[in-house]
Amino acid sequence: MRKSKRERQRMLQETIRENPFITDEELAEKFSVSVQTIRLDRLELSIPELRERIKHVARQSFADKVRALPLEEVIGDIIDIEPDESAISIFDVKEDHVFRRTRIARGHHLFAQANSLAVAVIHDELALTAKATIRFVRQVKEGERVVAKAKVTGKTANGRTIVDVNSYVGQELVFSGTFEMYRSNIEKKDGDSNEHRD
Repeated sequence: MRKSKRERQRMLQETIRENPFITDEELAEKFSVSVQTIRLDRLELSIPELRERIKHVARQSFADKVRALPLEEVIGDIIDIEPDESAISIFDVKEDHVFRRTRIARGHHLFAQANSLAVAVIHDELALTAKATIRFVRQVKEGERVVAKAKVTGKTANGRTIVDVNSYVGQELVFSGTFEMYRSNIEKKDGDSNEHRD
């Protein structure tokens, strides 16, 4: 049985509170209404669109966890981060990210998403990419959502942090990269002092 507008809007608010990253399309399917109806419901309830909800959650949750760069400089939207362990971001491929003729995403956008996530996961005031080995697995098209997952996997002999990033559209791998990250605190060791020894 179809729910009343009031009941649907109540459940819509509840659903978005539980999962702020749910899309209008997913909500429309869940409530068996059109995407337009969901957008009108959101408007009436003053619920911002997905992108704004993601930014809001990120600002509240991750601002103090991301030290190496401001959140707005991360390409894509961070939806989860554990400093020096792992991070996840999402990037929606829009018209201005693709080649006009083929509607295929320009590679530098996928690289930028992965690279900025590798920087963001490093818990340091200064993190820079020293080296990257990357592979584009398949083309990404306009309208697709890329989910990048970064994982800190170890250290090099000279103390650089290794971050592996895999990017997916749905369950399909579209990009992978291994990033060697320089960090300002790699030289600091316990018991170091500023005194110079002769």
